[in-house]
Amino acid sequence: MYRICITTIVTLVLFVALSCKNTSAKQSGSEMISIDSLLQNRYEKLLEYPADSLSIPRSYNPLTKEIKVVESKDWTSGFYPGNLWQLYKLTGKEAFKNKAVEWTAFMEKEKYNGGTHDMGFKIYSSFGEGFEITKNEHYKDVIVESANTLITRFNENVGSLRSWDFNADIWEFPVIIDNMMNLELLFEATRISGDSIYHNIALKHANTTLKNHFREDNSSYHVVVYDTVSGGVKSKVTHQGFNDNSAWARGQVWGIYGFTMCYRYTQDPKYLEQAEQSAAFYLQHAKLPEDGIPYWDFHDPKIPNAVKDVSAASIVASALVELSMYTNNDAYLDYSNKVLNSLKSEEYIIPIDIEAPFILKHSTGNWPKNDEMDGPIVYGDFYFLELMLRIKE
Repeated sequence: MYRICITTIVTLVLFVALSCKNTSAKQSGSEMISIDSLLQNRYEKLLEYPADSLSIPRSYNPLTKEIKVVESKDWTSGFYPGNLWQLYKLTGKEAFKNKAVEWTAFMEKEKYNGGTHDMGFKIYSSFGEGFEITKNEHYKDVIVESANTLITRFNENVGSLRSWDFNADIWEFPVIIDNMMNLELLFEATRISGDSIYHNIALKHANTTLKNHFREDNSSYHVVVYDTVSGGVKSKVTHQGFNDNSAWARGQVWGIYGFTMCYRYTQDPKYLEQAEQSAAFYLQHAKLPEDGIPYWDFHDPKIPNAVKDVSAASIVASALVELSMYTNNDAYLDYSNKVLNSLKSEEYIIPIDIEAPFILKHSTGNWPKNDEMDGPIVYGDFYFLELMLRIKE
């Protein structure tokens, strides 16, 4: 009788344990299906949004429920067609490709817009993504023509491409850390055309930025202002950070991404070294939250009650996937996977009932101007999709 009781108890314990395990697995599977469904729903919102050259989606205001739209001249305009190209790569669904072709066409006139440094953001995020997929010769021509336009902003004395034209009475020749991202267009223009002029200008800009944009702790200034005659530095300031000496999160990650990309095209170890040093500043910072999604500026005194910036997390997580390939440093890939897991949750994916062509919430655009605060922004989605593609590949 005693043996029977013991056997019965053991059987019951095993049954309960297995039942809990199966219930847990079902719950886990249910959550996975729910998140996948939520993402698919967001993807469809991009597909359903009507194509309009005057209404390219830029951001969504969760308070007013309004979609902010722009024309092709805006620096963010290329990301929306880029998102559609990347969704085609992720899903294989022809409808995304067809929509991407339609939206990309709206961007072509920007190839002659010499009044901006953001040619890479606008053209390479749209035509560049499209050329990678289609090998369309016309897309290649647009990329090269855009590079021709971009290099007109290069100043030999300074050794950089001019960033902004506004505030000319204060900033003689401003160069922002963001401008590193536009060098990809130049590197690619040389690769597909065989003309080294674009590559050489990209190198000069990268070297000038490397020399002047970083502090001793490898954080980055946002804006460096140059003298066009001597080529010397006149001032180092911010336009979107908390103050001139703060570490604006998105500025830090533009630098990490930019110098990782420069290493891809040049194999120059000084670019790899800067990418790693900047990554160390970012990843080891005491104010980086546990889920990997940074506050908009590492020096905001309101932390931990400051707003976060999902766009910065997406940008750097994508960059660190690439950086891990060049360094075999698992810490980079670990962070990227952490960010991806954080973002693929109800905390960061926009709810199903929001009628807007965006995927993620909690990005921060321009804190000093209280503009695009803590909401969905198109470039946050772009680098999130790129992150998923890079980890998948």
